[in-house]
Amino acid sequence: MSQRLLIVDDEESIVTLLKFNLEQSGFDVTTATDGATALSTAMNEQFDLLILDLMLPEIDGLDICKQLRQNKVMTPILMLTAKDDEFDKVLGLELGADDYMTKPFSPREVVARVRAILRRVVPVSKEESVEKTINQIIKFGEVEIYPENYEVYFKKQPIELTPKEFELLLYLANHKGRVLTRDQLLNAVWNYEFVGDTRIVDVHISHLREKIEANTKKPTYIKTIRGLGYKLEEPSVNV
Repeated sequence: MSQRLLIVDDEESIVTLLKFNLEQSGFDVTTATDGATALSTAMNEQFDLLILDLMLPEIDGLDICKQLRQNKVMTPILMLTAKDDEFDKVLGLELGADDYMTKPFSPREVVARVRAILRRVVPVSKEESVEKTINQIIKFGEVEIYPENYEVYFKKQPIELTPKEFELLLYLANHKGRVLTRDQLLNAVWNYEFVGDTRIVDVHISHLREKIEANTKKPTYIKTIRGLGYKLEEPSVNV
């Protein structure tokens, strides 16, 4: 079955161009040209990924992103904008976008970015060995990560993470006990996309703490190492 995408942009030419190229690449594409239609569609239908323009009539892309996340719609979001503005970039990611592209861009670049995001969130197939999945569980304190299934549990309850939050937590867990600089985390999780903009790391660390820390002001798991970066630790006592 083809993966479903929702493209949202008020420029018909961009919608037509992206729709054509993504359908040629095997995706099932739905489109919207205003924010109200986009929000309603995204809330009521199941999509594998949203391509969302920042500047839209009626409801802008940032507000759509915020409302979807508040309503526990965790579909990956690739945000588009004509602005090359760092404030917009960070704010979009704070509100739950997973990736960000600035116009103008090539359709091939968008297709490549969509595929890269979807590769990170495709769950393991049912044919995969249950034993293999169990063997790959990562545990620390009351947190359990199932890398094969892109699932995280805190106190035995599933928690909703965006793809980038999941990648960041998994990277920290795989390097438990090591101090990782913001630049290291930026390079490992975001590659070249936000070179030098380490605030994006801080934003996502803050989101993770809200989901796995009992007290975000006194974190038990993700410790700030002043002047350096972050370190994920095994708690010394039960949390």
